[in-house]
Amino acid sequence: MEAPRLYSTKPVQSLKPTKKIPLEEDTGKASDALPLPLYLTNALFFTLFFSVVYFLLSRWREKIRTSTPLHVVTFSDIIAILSFLASFIYLLGFFGIDFVQSSVFQSSPDVWISEEEDDEVLLAKEDARKVPCGQALDCSLPPLPPVAPIVTAQKVFDEKPVTVLTEEDEEIIKSVVAGTTPSYSLESKLGDCKRAAAIRREALQRLTGKSLSGLPLDGFDYESILGQCCEMPVGYVQIPVGISGPLLVNGREYSVPMATTEGCLVASTNRGCKAIHLSGGATSVLLKDGMTRAPCVRFGTAKRAADLKLYLEDPDNFETLSVVFNRSSRFGRLQGIKCAIAGKNLYIRFTCSTGDAMGMNMVSKGVQNVLDFLQTDFPDMDVIGISGNYCSDKKPAAVNWIEGRGKSVVCEATIKGDVVRKVLKTSVESLVELNMLKNLTGSAMAGALGGFNAHASNIVAAIYIATGQDPAQNVESSHCITMMEAVNDGKDLHVSVTMPSIEVGTVGGGTQLASQSACLNLLGVKGASKETPGANSRTLATIVASAVLAGELSLMSAIAAGQLVKSHMKYNRSTKDVSKASS
Repeated sequence: MEAPRLYSTKPVQSLKPTKKIPLEEDTGKASDALPLPLYLTNALFFTLFFSVVYFLLSRWREKIRTSTPLHVVTFSDIIAILSFLASFIYLLGFFGIDFVQSSVFQSSPDVWISEEEDDEVLLAKEDARKVPCGQALDCSLPPLPPVAPIVTAQKVFDEKPVTVLTEEDEEIIKSVVAGTTPSYSLESKLGDCKRAAAIRREALQRLTGKSLSGLPLDGFDYESILGQCCEMPVGYVQIPVGISGPLLVNGREYSVPMATTEGCLVASTNRGCKAIHLSGGATSVLLKDGMTRAPCVRFGTAKRAADLKLYLEDPDNFETLSVVFNRSSRFGRLQGIKCAIAGKNLYIRFTCSTGDAMGMNMVSKGVQNVLDFLQTDFPDMDVIGISGNYCSDKKPAAVNWIEGRGKSVVCEATIKGDVVRKVLKTSVESLVELNMLKNLTGSAMAGALGGFNAHASNIVAAIYIATGQDPAQNVESSHCITMMEAVNDGKDLHVSVTMPSIEVGTVGGGTQLASQSACLNLLGVKGASKETPGANSRTLATIVASAVLAGELSLMSAIAAGQLVKSHMKYNRSTKDVSKASS
């Protein structure tokens, strides 16, 4: 039976039956069928319910402490679970029947609206909603105050939109599982990227027997990644984005987005930003801007390889090669060629500007043009590969550390002594000594290649993920040497980072995705620069270096002050019980 609705209105007529029921037809209340009085039955099940709940919670807590899997149950656990279900069903279905009948239905007749007036009240309520209160003639029926529901994380998760598979989808899923339809061809066959992802996801779950319920599917534009970012998608991973700043660089303030799952990282970088800001800001200078690609070619003799090396490095031939190379793009411009010989093999390292793009594809097309051109004068040249690892891309390499790749940047700041003591909680002398023994001497002892820093890769990776860069290029982009020295008679601290191979872009690849594009927009470097080609990507590189400076400053201070372990125990230790996570 539907419960009557409660309104705060003027008194209305009391609840009356619309039809008289003969006394002999009254079959009594539902509670009359119980073997015990209703209050005793309710009390029994009420006690049973909470006793069983307490027992199960105690058992689960004991299992967690002893690392016992929760699905391993004893006979007493099974009895407790069954008792819980039985008592819960009873309480849900029967508890309070007498209370409802005696208390609710016998309340003041001035409070309840009879069934005969339902239609009239609902109509009046609809009319009141259609006209604003200020214009309506009668505002005596205000809307009920909203009651805030209790929302749990599980409820929010359950209420997310779920893609419903049709019978046709079911047939396609079976075809994918059977191997009749290739999974990679779903987008082209269906013409719907979202639907293709949903079908592929379901087929994968059936093939592996593993659930992907924790991996979101809805809420993502799968059309945006087709043919450029990711193949055969089944969902997307959520990474939180934090903000460090304001970071004052070259007179401008930036709020730096950092996508990371490492606690303390954003907070630490933010403290470094504060120290830099209070000291007047940082200065960041771009030293070089050029992406590289180095194909490997082979000849019959080492002399022929040397002939090509001399030809390519001859300044008189550079203009001709530049014209051939530059045909590939209106932004790609050849800057230089450097060669290295290994026997009969020649490695040719081309360097070119790439505008606001990171530029790997751009430089590769230009290199291919030059190789085709060289075949005329060197028909015995055998192209082994468009990339011979002398570039060098996504690998630690001395050539990048020495020659640079992408954007080469140096960033510096002078931190006041008061800021070092009050904000960074350490001293200038301690930081200078720690930097020498850790970042310089310690890294040399380890045989580091471009790793003369505390944690440059932490900041680079977080910014790269947030802004749609290639995370794998964090390898060479994190090449960094951190220098610290006391200045102004030892009162202040001069700190700098030199990073020779920051590889970033503001167009192409992941920068076009909505989330990453928003982060670039936050920095004011979204898309291509309309005034000066390449200005946005160069600005982004200086921001990356400046954020690394802030991160280095803060982490080194934490280590010098003995705060590293304490801070990580506070901000990087989860208290959430993950033993219940589904496998």
